[in-house]
Amino acid sequence: MHNSEQPGGEMLVLGKVSGVYGVKGWVKLFSDTEPRDGILDYKRCFLKEKGQWRPLEITQGRMQGKGVVAKIEGCDDRDQAMLLIGSEIAVTDDQLPELAVGEYYWKDLIGLSVVNQDNIDLGTVSDMMETGANDVLIVKDERERLIPFTQGHTVLAVNLEEKIIKVDWDPEF
Repeated sequence: MHNSEQPGGEMLVLGKVSGVYGVKGWVKLFSDTEPRDGILDYKRCFLKEKGQWRPLEITQGRMQGKGVVAKIEGCDDRDQAMLLIGSEIAVTDDQLPELAVGEYYWKDLIGLSVVNQDNIDLGTVSDMMETGANDVLIVKDERERLIPFTQGHTVLAVNLEEKIIKVDWDPEF
């Protein structure tokens, strides 16, 4: 997911329309959610067309092979579906479910300062990436560091209020 600031609040992009599926207005979705079909958990979301967000309702959806297909309200034929290709799909940050203690949304970690156990400043989290084994913090200062986000091992503490992540990491790496 990535963020896009809007006048009504922060929009969190979950994916985009990547193609058409059939002739009845169904679309293929490229989903940034984990699991991939998690995008279907948000029946009411927003679609970005011509630079503007508009409300959107996903009326049906399912996994189709390794991808996700969905029926969007008001999109009733292939021609209408074709016009949506490339449009981003987003939700507002207040639509996200509450997380358990010790779990974080990537959006909450981006921008936090990263210090090691000796309080040496390693930089700021500029982005995150998924490797399959674990998530990775992309930390930038005068250089870029890739630090595994493994809680209790590399990541010692996350303090959202103080905007600091404490890590067990050698500043030379």
